[in-house]
Amino acid sequence: MSLFIDFPAWISPEIVPGLPVRWYGLMYIVAFFITYALFRYQARRGEIDIDSDDSLSLFLWTIGGLLIGARLFSVLFYDGTTYYWTHPWMIFWPWRNGRFVGLPGMSYHGGLVGAVAGALIFCRLHKKSFFVMADAMVAGIPLGYTFGRIGNFINGELWGRVTTKSWGIVFPDAPSYSTNYQWVRDIADLVGIPYGPGAMVNLPRHPSQLYEALFEGIVLWLVVWFILRPMLKKRFPGFLLSCYLIGYGLIRFVIEYFREPDGNLGFIISLGSVSEPTALFQSFLNISMGQIFCFLMILGGILLYTVARHRFRMSGSPAAGDGKVVRADAKRTGNGYGRQGNHTRKRGH
Repeated sequence: MSLFIDFPAWISPEIVPGLPVRWYGLMYIVAFFITYALFRYQARRGEIDIDSDDSLSLFLWTIGGLLIGARLFSVLFYDGTTYYWTHPWMIFWPWRNGRFVGLPGMSYHGGLVGAVAGALIFCRLHKKSFFVMADAMVAGIPLGYTFGRIGNFINGELWGRVTTKSWGIVFPDAPSYSTNYQWVRDIADLVGIPYGPGAMVNLPRHPSQLYEALFEGIVLWLVVWFILRPMLKKRFPGFLLSCYLIGYGLIRFVIEYFREPDGNLGFIISLGSVSEPTALFQSFLNISMGQIFCFLMILGGILLYTVARHRFRMSGSPAAGDGKVVRADAKRTGNGYGRQGNHTRKRGH
């Protein structure tokens, strides 16, 4: 009896075979649309003060920064070579050997940095509160992010580490291992994969893309949207952003233990056993590049929470906890929540 799942043969990265239009790109569009729709929902309810034209401009700046940052981090930190450092003009060149390949390789953490930079520029130009705008945006980002990870799964990329769980999936492009190694034979025997002497075997792996879609996407969105977002009127600008950074960083840090590190990087910190390939879980002390960035994310979220809360209190606003008082004070200070006149248009902070 086989205790694994073959990657569905009917799934293809291309929407129309032979055309350079992929599901992954479509998933990006769906993700942006969902995030924008949830942002406008908050604006229509009067939770933030921004019109549709400015909302569109904000998202154009943010998406532009996201794409640039995601690509730069991918080629400069995850590529594992010095090629793009010495050939920077190739970073955004979508052709290879006369063939259109798009921009393969996008880093979430780079996208986050780029999106923040784009939003900061917009807020400075339009005199909007960055923290208020960011709080509203991150309320919808996790749900949109879900579709990005589904796109990774459709591409059959970013697979997880080898597993003997019955829901493990054999990804066609994942590397195979020689049955000359005892550990390969042991796993093949456990999951029911037949093999011959010295054969190369493609072992089942955790569908880590789906883990991320579920926990970094749907679960995190439910917490942010239905639990944390209603608390904003009792908190301070930047509260939701800081919670998102901490929450995503923690969830992604854990899931990275199920996801195989990039083959050209391996573990950045190796304090545990590394006698077998990185496809196997060996030690909590082996840390990937993604986990390093997640750790920095968590620290950044904690620092942001502390600074933003202190700044709000020092501005003369009452301490968080009395929703009615804080909301009334917002009318005087123009913190951006709700339609409180034109304070945010004139001041910004």
